[in-house]
Amino acid sequence: MDLDYPILSDPEKKVAEAYGVVHEGRDFPERWTFVISEDGKILHIDKQVKAGSHGEDLVAQLKELKIPKK
Repeated sequence: MDLDYPILSDPEKKVAEAYGVVHEGRDFPERWTFVISEDGKILHIDKQVKAGSHGEDLVAQLKELKIPKK
């Protein structure tokens, strides 16, 4: 699959811990989406991810943030 954006794999949960999505007593990280600018600034955090509509929700959020398509 060819994507025009990076996807992070984090099997050791180091990034998940740094972003606060791993909690004591919780077996799996929270299912949150972070929109991060090219300069590393967090522009948006979606803490209410709905699997059925998340793709559409994310596209709408990117438009709202005025992030151009590449």
